[in-house]
Amino acid sequence: MAEHVYKLIELTGTSTQGLEGAINNAVSKAAKSVRNMRWFQVTETRGAIEEGKIAVWQVTVKIGFELDE
Repeated sequence: MAEHVYKLIELTGTSTQGLEGAINNAVSKAAKSVRNMRWFQVTETRGAIEEGKIAVWQVTVKIGFELDE
């Protein structure tokens, strides 16, 4: 089995559609410039309230990616 080294980055994604949308937005944006992504971990969830209703979900994620050889 090959030995690998990984790095973590932390991002916050937002969505008006819910938690999953916020996570997907963070991961898809990272995918434009980060190679070899392997996993994500949700570290924080919060949101904005407007007129007594949830307006925006915010999800902070750590994304792990494998470093190139």
